[in-house]
Amino acid sequence: MKNLTFIAILVSSFTFQVSGLDLNGFVDARYGIRTQSDPNSDQETLSELRLQLESLWYHDLFTLTARSDFITDGVANNHDHIDLESGEGSIDLREFNVQFTPIDWMDVKLGRQILTWGTGDLLFINDLFPKDWKSFFAGRDVEYLKAPSDALFMSFFPSFANIDIAYTPRFDSSRFIDGERFSYWGGAGLTGAPLQTDKPDDWFSDDEIAVRISRNIKGWETAAYFYNGFWKTPKGFDPASGQNRFPKLSVYGTSVRGALAGGIANLEAGYYDSREDRDGTDLWVPNNQVRLLAGYEHEIIHDLTGAVQYYIEHMMDHDEYLATFPGIPGTEADENRHVLTLRLTQMLMNQNLTLSFFTYWSPSDHDGYIRPSAAYKLTDNWKVEASGNFFFGRENHTFFGQFEDNNNIGLAARYSF
Repeated sequence: MKNLTFIAILVSSFTFQVSGLDLNGFVDARYGIRTQSDPNSDQETLSELRLQLESLWYHDLFTLTARSDFITDGVANNHDHIDLESGEGSIDLREFNVQFTPIDWMDVKLGRQILTWGTGDLLFINDLFPKDWKSFFAGRDVEYLKAPSDALFMSFFPSFANIDIAYTPRFDSSRFIDGERFSYWGGAGLTGAPLQTDKPDDWFSDDEIAVRISRNIKGWETAAYFYNGFWKTPKGFDPASGQNRFPKLSVYGTSVRGALAGGIANLEAGYYDSREDRDGTDLWVPNNQVRLLAGYEHEIIHDLTGAVQYYIEHMMDHDEYLATFPGIPGTEADENRHVLTLRLTQMLMNQNLTLSFFTYWSPSDHDGYIRPSAAYKLTDNWKVEASGNFFFGRENHTFFGQFEDNNNIGLAARYSF
């Protein structure tokens, strides 16, 4: 706690002395606890105090942005180890970049930044930027689902379309469930053992590139996407080393979003080209997939908004997958995985109270995930929140079913400045 206070004073003292600097941030305290016991994990899921400082420095030629979290966490056991890629330790650097406009029709952002695109609501097809699933399931603010990227982001504005290009010189994986804080399905049962991975980490050879070409056509936002890199979570396996790995992946996609019948509709699709196993016969590499998403959002009554989504993953070469499946019989993935989502958001008390309910349900996996929350704005600076993360499933090997022992509730208080 003393270290956190010292860092806050040091950074604040330094930044306020720089001409043209804008500083803001918040202090966020959160506590989360399981609603049942988990033999593989601690009872607490969160016990942290977080200080975020964000600084912007404006120059005639460029803008510098720095945003970092300073954390004391009673659940983590790695306070002395700081890993800026995984976000582990007492510092999580969220942004550190420079932005400039070299020519009128081009913008550039270089450095650490949060990247996102696509049309899904907590469902991602063409957004192949890193996610932080540990933060999301633990009950941190939803903003922490988006993990940072170390990238060069360029936007071009020719007359026919907008073109965005994100180049990451070294692969940035998602912050996936790995046994730290949450147990998971380990192939033979639930486990809390650390997940051993072999991550591609060579500069400029293990790189990623993502491209979006977008244009507004008669009020509809249309886009085409391309990604070339790796699966963002370790879906592959190396039997020689016994480590999970990130196979090579390319994705080709499209989306459309616009007003329809008084609401907002969206469609999105992507073809996942698993480049190391295009015929589906390698049992240690995921098969190609086609992913589709359709959504609709509408204000039901004043200050009550509802949104629904339908999502499907279709596995290519499913017969070949079944013929080579190395796991326990009965735990094979279906050819089609269906997911439905529902979001309800109610604003009350002059919009100072926000009630939110978001749920995933998979009729094919027979599992789901419910994320309710209630946030109350006490003043312009203070906000308190209660939330929960509840998983259910018929089997413990499905995506949400494996987390049934990780159900948790939490409380939070935030002071913004």
